[in-house]
Amino acid sequence: METTSSLQLSRSLPEEQGISSAAISSFIDAVETQSLGLHSFMLLRHGYVVSEGWWSPYKSDLPHMLFSLSKSFTSTAIGFAVTEKLITLDDAVISFFPEEAPATNTDNLSNMTIRHLLMMGTGHVVDTMDTLHKSADGNWVKAFFSVPVEKQPGTHFLYNTGATYMLSAILQRVTGQTLLEYLEPRLFAPLGIHGATWQSCPRGINTGGFGLSITTEDIAKFGQLYLQKGIWNNQRILPEQWINEATSKHISNGEGDHDWALGYGYQFWRCQHGAYRADGAFGQLCVVLPDQDAVIAITAASNSIQGILNAVWEHLLPNMKDVPLLEEQALAAKLADQLKNLSIDPPQLQPSSFQEDQLNGITYTLDDNQFSLATISISFNNDEAEVTLITKLGEKNVIRLGRGQWLESFALILEPFMNRIMSSFTWTAEDQLKLSLLFVEMPFLITLDINILENMLILKQRINVNMGPLEFDDIIGRIQ
Repeated sequence: METTSSLQLSRSLPEEQGISSAAISSFIDAVETQSLGLHSFMLLRHGYVVSEGWWSPYKSDLPHMLFSLSKSFTSTAIGFAVTEKLITLDDAVISFFPEEAPATNTDNLSNMTIRHLLMMGTGHVVDTMDTLHKSADGNWVKAFFSVPVEKQPGTHFLYNTGATYMLSAILQRVTGQTLLEYLEPRLFAPLGIHGATWQSCPRGINTGGFGLSITTEDIAKFGQLYLQKGIWNNQRILPEQWINEATSKHISNGEGDHDWALGYGYQFWRCQHGAYRADGAFGQLCVVLPDQDAVIAITAASNSIQGILNAVWEHLLPNMKDVPLLEEQALAAKLADQLKNLSIDPPQLQPSSFQEDQLNGITYTLDDNQFSLATISISFNNDEAEVTLITKLGEKNVIRLGRGQWLESFALILEPFMNRIMSSFTWTAEDQLKLSLLFVEMPFLITLDINILENMLILKQRINVNMGPLEFDDIIGRIQ
């Protein structure tokens, strides 16, 4: 195995690293045919990027929200802290926060250790995250301790995002730095990962279990570091012993031979074929295949992570050979063309409507709604439209939309950061307008269908993927 030896990953032709262009083409065909919602993918073999692609308007230089893939970075921070002898895995969780301990402590809570947080074996029977979010005073640590620990720690797997938050809280308590600050010189700077951001709880502790945003290549670098057993640029970053321990099975997490039942490590999932992965909601993936000396990084808006993994197992894995292959120029050209033309196309239905003149600049007052929107107005100018949304608090967001094409805006629609949005509009009928808002640093696509009636409109809102509902109550708007 060759180790990557610079801040940027080196590029190579797939055939030079023993994988055919045809195999990668068939993978792309499969994920497109099955509508698996990929935004990007990057395939590394023997330390080289052999294929990479972004579905426009997603781009290589934009960060992407990782959701629970963040957990594996939190685990890595704990690896650094253990190596620096700041903590041990057998330290009791409660020992770091004696002031937050419940009045009546239980044996199960007293016996919960950092190791149990890492392996999702805290003894809880419900994910604590909901309780943390609902804590009125924003004290997530105290909220975590308020949830009953009904089983003996280490005996019961439960995917528990609150447990990962506690790893972040412990690290901040011990070091005086946030998780992001602590990882910067130890992981991000050596790997050339720039501009990482991480959401925080109300008290300024990084959320740990979610909230990290980095680029696809940054995800790939992280996987390559683990594949190289902790070495980067000929320097040891993490001990090999920690890499092996973190990615080994520590607790059973189900039954069957699919990729959700093969055991859980320290915030890493075991996979088929001797592989392991860091994994986030809607298809944010870092798959490490030690036997094939390969890494696959993916961002997506998918409701089938297993479907994505199956495409990897079916099309990529069996075509990774031990020796270089002869390049077939026609197949290489086909793959290059595929990668160049990957895109998420905006809807283009009826090109225009007489309603544009009627709607232009009219402000509609919205009935009470769950998004606290007060008014909406739409104006048209040739092949552009502009939607102005004003909240009940008087906050104003203006979104530019292209007629059947994406235009970029910045607006605070989805918390917690200002959103980079690519938006388009089209008419589905003379009195029906469709607005598409693609959040290109997130997996989300919000669709607004507006039905225009006399002196009023009905606004229907949908989202492509979500932890909650995909469709929302209609909102009635009336001309002021």
